[in-house]
Amino acid sequence: MITSNPFAELSALIPPAVMQAYVVLMILLVIGGTLLDVMHKKSAKYFFEKGQSLKKLAKREVSSAEKIGIAVSTVANEVLASGEFDNLDRRKSHLLMMYGFVIFVVTTALLIFGLPAAEGETSFFTPLLWHLGALMICVGGYWFWLKIRVDVRSEGHQWYEVQHRDLFVVSLLLMATFALVWSLLESVGGGVLAGIALFVFIVAATTLFSTVLWSKFAHMFFKPAAAFQKKVAQADGSRDKLPELPELTDPVVKERYPDIPEYMGDNPPYMGLGIKSETPTHY
Repeated sequence: MITSNPFAELSALIPPAVMQAYVVLMILLVIGGTLLDVMHKKSAKYFFEKGQSLKKLAKREVSSAEKIGIAVSTVANEVLASGEFDNLDRRKSHLLMMYGFVIFVVTTALLIFGLPAAEGETSFFTPLLWHLGALMICVGGYWFWLKIRVDVRSEGHQWYEVQHRDLFVVSLLLMATFALVWSLLESVGGGVLAGIALFVFIVAATTLFSTVLWSKFAHMFFKPAAAFQKKVAQADGSRDKLPELPELTDPVVKERYPDIPEYMGDNPPYMGLGIKSETPTHY
């Protein structure tokens, strides 16, 4: 099962060109959703205005070489190692989901764009990675959901309550789970059950990639930018004396950024920019 391309048999029902068009459509939806998120929440405007205000407080000029070093450090620590998570369990869960997602998406594209191909021509390595990526998502995701996320009880919520901010992780988990279930059932001739699993897999994947504007998908693009800006501000000394920042509930702030939430969890662009929140941050 884990060394065979699950999309090879599916190509008998769905032409490879249709599957390939679907993958391209999902990529376009992510790009479009991210751009809409930037415009709708005015994230770029916030970053620009924050950067301008910090420049006025800078004690020294940060050279281009130093900025390149900061960028490399940001990629190595915040992006590749998720260094912003102080909780070790949270970091492990996040890394499993992040790397599992990258592996799963890349291998999905490779398997689908490798069609049509005879079963014997398909390398066992790519399908193996596809299943491994889905499994990593499941391990990290269920670890988060069943062990780490239970802390929402302190906020008066039960672990099984699904809210708007959970759209990303729920659709991601459903996609990975039913991808594995579909592959397993297809390998043993599951028939109708395999078809149902495939349907849920496609619906979950479509939800994940088409709801960037409403979910936390764009979080992965904003976090590195926020971390880089914070490190540059520390290097030039502008963070030594930050200006007084208004609360997110301030009418002036709400008017300028009408769609930002009043807590940090749903608004990644503001992480690490000097605004503090007493409300616990969710995944």
